[in-house]
Amino acid sequence: MVIANVLEKIVGILWGTPLLVALVSIGLFLTIKSGFWQFRYFKHAWKYTYSILKNNKSDDKDQSGILSSYQAIATALGSAVGIGNIAGVASAIALGGPGALFWMWVCALIGMVTKMAEITLALHYRTNDPNKEAYGGPTYYIEKGFKEKGYFGWKPLAFLFGIGIMSDYFLGMSAYTISEAVSVTFNINQIVVGIGFAILLYAVILGGIQRLGRVLSLVVPFMALFYILAGLLIILKDISSLPGTFALIFKSAFVPMAPVGGFAGASISLALRTGIARGVYSNEAGWGTAAMIHSTAKVDHPVKQGLLGIVEVFIDTMIVCSITGLVIINTGVWSSGLSSSALALKAFEKGLGTWGSIILTLGIFLLGWTSVTAKYTNYEIILRHVFGLNKKVRTTVIKIMRYGVPLPGLFLTIYAVKNGIPSSIVWLFADMVTGIPTFVNIIALFLLSGKFFELLKNYTQKYILKTSDNKENTKLFYNE
Repeated sequence: MVIANVLEKIVGILWGTPLLVALVSIGLFLTIKSGFWQFRYFKHAWKYTYSILKNNKSDDKDQSGILSSYQAIATALGSAVGIGNIAGVASAIALGGPGALFWMWVCALIGMVTKMAEITLALHYRTNDPNKEAYGGPTYYIEKGFKEKGYFGWKPLAFLFGIGIMSDYFLGMSAYTISEAVSVTFNINQIVVGIGFAILLYAVILGGIQRLGRVLSLVVPFMALFYILAGLLIILKDISSLPGTFALIFKSAFVPMAPVGGFAGASISLALRTGIARGVYSNEAGWGTAAMIHSTAKVDHPVKQGLLGIVEVFIDTMIVCSITGLVIINTGVWSSGLSSSALALKAFEKGLGTWGSIILTLGIFLLGWTSVTAKYTNYEIILRHVFGLNKKVRTTVIKIMRYGVPLPGLFLTIYAVKNGIPSSIVWLFADMVTGIPTFVNIIALFLLSGKFFELLKNYTQKYILKTSDNKENTKLFYNE
């Protein structure tokens, strides 16, 4: 198809050597310069996250913000742990071979500190309105951070980032993938499923960010555990094949894969590109989207919220994406020629029979629903930044945007079904919309890394080494 060839060329340019090198480089730079912080204090990050999850409340109720730390991580996980963990991983393996999963792991290990830096900077440079509601993210730290440092060119960078994020709004890949999975499993018209999914999105989105936080804090933990247990059951049923699966993953990450079955073959560069691109779309490390959600948290030190980014990336990629990838490869269906949700469905059906496809379909539905609703936060925060000085226009635009969130996915589903567009093409759009904002965000992270290291050093001394005054003025940690 002509459109597929065009999209592949565009994605090949966006996710070519410059972006891949930049993404890996920023992760390595932050890792090395911080003294491998995400590994040295990995236990500390988990301990803090557990305390937030256990208490299910804000770190400090007196701080500016909208969501508690618990609601923020639930919403961010709802955004990250979504269709990308199932259909995204499946399409990466279908295109780049089993080696793509290895590069997703690499992306995650160094991406943990990248996401931590994004979240930390988002909270430090966030803006508080008169109602003590706080908003932040890459566009905010690009503007305020560049002005603080005396850098020029923040407007075009912020504009490019915003355009990239809003492009995701207008595509609606998740809705299409969900409708496809439900349609195949339960033999329901895909367009009818798309309409039903749009209605369910309205039920949550029209309540705004606060309703999202409440709903996702209830749904996400159950959703993730449900999917993980089902995947582990399939893997354990054929655990004897697991060593061979890992050998295939590591080998194909460094050796070109020849065509086999329905698999067309893949070069090392294709495995690397698809693995990292889908890894970023899934765990959002380097993309900058999760930072916008976390910026709304009530917390007394930016790095505290940044700790949750380490855990998010680990859960998203090293656990959930790994479950998907190992099920697909271990069951042997990876070379069937299928892609996206169809490939994942075949793997789960082979592992658990009819119940496997039903379980996965429910997982795709819940993951997709929470992912799309959580990403609404990103769109609203971008628009709040753009129209921040004009309350009347801002309120009107946000209201229109809320009513429009479910529509692109529904229109894409109708168009794709009527024109027979395969899901593999839909996922090329996903790669395309992540490329531009990721590049912009990496530039900003590098230029503002000094502030991140400053905040990180302060946190380490204050809360881990406990060598500084624990009663410092919290306003020192925020650029208000």
